[in-house]
Amino acid sequence: MIARTTADYERMALMHTVACCEPAFWAGYDRPSAQAFYDYFTHITTFEPTRAAQYLIKHYCYICMNPKEAENVALAREVISFIPEFLAKPNAIGIGEIGTNKNTRNEMTIFEEQVDLAVKLDQLIWIHTPHLHDKRKGTAMMLDALKTRNDIKPEKVCFDHAEEHTIAMIRDAGFWASMTIYPVTKNSPPRVVDTLERFGTDHMLVDASGDWGPSDPGTLHQAVFEMRRRGYDDATVEGVFFHNPRRFLSQCPKVAIDA
Repeated sequence: MIARTTADYERMALMHTVACCEPAFWAGYDRPSAQAFYDYFTHITTFEPTRAAQYLIKHYCYICMNPKEAENVALAREVISFIPEFLAKPNAIGIGEIGTNKNTRNEMTIFEEQVDLAVKLDQLIWIHTPHLHDKRKGTAMMLDALKTRNDIKPEKVCFDHAEEHTIAMIRDAGFWASMTIYPVTKNSPPRVVDTLERFGTDHMLVDASGDWGPSDPGTLHQAVFEMRRRGYDDATVEGVFFHNPRRFLSQCPKVAIDA
């Protein structure tokens, strides 16, 4: 939500949003130093939860070196060195969004080093899967890396930006799959509901993007409406959009969302 105005929090509150989760992500440009990441992490662990609280919304965040800037291994390792400091903040609930952007060796190195940190500190892991034609390859690469480990708790790992051609492989491996509503490069609300009808709702999450591109946190509620328009009862809709995320997030003891 660092990229959004306070008006978005107001709209979300009027749509009965009770909590939001903000993964650490690219700033629209490559940050010039580790200090820039330090400042960013400070912002999302101090100012953003205060801003959200004005509208009775609980703000949680993930901390990480994002995939798009992970190609610079030296910089990434400097950033990783102070991630534990921010994971101790009251609203920081895990490491993410880690993963790959162009599926390079350096990106995979930093991905695996952050998985190591998450395992060591028993954190939730939120994974970014690459865009468009590289998505299946990148998802498979990360799944293969995780399958070689016996210290991973699949229930605490979610692969974001999942689409029809990656959902089965993610869930077959025991992980959570989340679909992002993003009108240009990812899913529309009707496509999300189509996919839920095809794959079911078990270990499925839906999230909306709120960044500098064409995006709108309110599209999550458009997907809620689409499910209701198709005749799904409240229990099914709430299962997808409230109980599933609550089940995943509540594995972190900092998360307190009343049922």
